[in-house]
Amino acid sequence: MTTARYRPTWDLALDPLVSCKLCLGEYPVEQMTRIAQCQCIFCTLCLKQYVEILIKEGLETAISCPDSGCPKRGLLQDSEIECMVAAEIMQKYKKLQFEKEILLDPCRTWCPSSSCQAVCKVQEKGLQDPQLVQCAACDIEFCSACKANWHPGQGCPENIPITFLPGDSSSAFKTPEDDVPIKRCPNCKVYIERDEGCAQMMCKNCKHAFCWYCLESLDDDFLLIHYDKGPCRNKLGHSRASVIWHRTQVVGIFAGFGLLLLVASPFLLLATPFVLCCKCKCCKGDDDPLPT
Repeated sequence: MTTARYRPTWDLALDPLVSCKLCLGEYPVEQMTRIAQCQCIFCTLCLKQYVEILIKEGLETAISCPDSGCPKRGLLQDSEIECMVAAEIMQKYKKLQFEKEILLDPCRTWCPSSSCQAVCKVQEKGLQDPQLVQCAACDIEFCSACKANWHPGQGCPENIPITFLPGDSSSAFKTPEDDVPIKRCPNCKVYIERDEGCAQMMCKNCKHAFCWYCLESLDDDFLLIHYDKGPCRNKLGHSRASVIWHRTQVVGIFAGFGLLLLVASPFLLLATPFVLCCKCKCCKGDDDPLPT
C-alpha cells in the first residue's frame, strides 16, 4: 500500500502569489512571465492572448508591454514571443515585420503585380522624384511614386488608387470602380484586401475610414449618408433596416446626452449657490483663530 505525497498547509501558504495586471488574478510564480526589457510580470495565459491578438490583427510589428503605465515602455523580444505563440503565428509576425521594414525603407518597394510581390530596389539618387523601377523577377516597369506602369513625361495621377487583381501579371492601371479585392488606402497608400463585409473600410495602418468603391473619406460621415445617393447608393452591404438602426443608435446617443444636460442644468444652477456658500463657510472656519 502506497501513500500519496502531500504538502502541509503551512508549506502551501509560503508560496508567493503574484498579481496579473491584465486579468487581476493571483497566480504562482511558475505561471507568470516576466518581460526582460522592463521587468513587468503578467500571467502567461494573458500575455499569450495579448500577443496573439496583436499579431493576428496585424496591428503591431513591435509588441510593447501591455501595461499602459509601464515606465520603461518595454518591448517583447522575438525570442520571448516565439516561446509563447505557435509556429504559424510567429511566421506571420516575421512577415509583418518584413513588410513594415520595406514600407519604411525609401530605397525598396514592392512590385505592384499581386502575382509577383517581389521587393524592388529604388535608386537613392532622386528619391523625391518619380523614377523608373524594373522588377527583377517579372520584368514589369512601373513608377516608383504611384506604382502605375511607367509614364515618362507625365505626372502621376492623384487620389486614384492602384489596384491589381490577384494573379494578374500585368501592371495595367485599374479603375476604382472595378470590383477588385485589393486596393490601396487613399491616405497612406498601403495595400488593403477585402474578402467580405460592408463597403465601409478602415485602414489598420492610419485608421482612415473610406468607401471601398469610390475611396471617398467617411471619417466624418457617422450616419453613412454617403450610401444614400450617387454611384455608391445602396452599396454599403447591409440591409436598409440595419442602416436605419445604426443611424437611430447614433442619433439616440447624441439625443441622450443632450437630454441629460437639459434635465441636469436646472439642478446644477440651483446647487451652485449652496456649494459656494458651503465653501465660503469652510474657508471662514479655517481663518477663525483658535479659542483661548
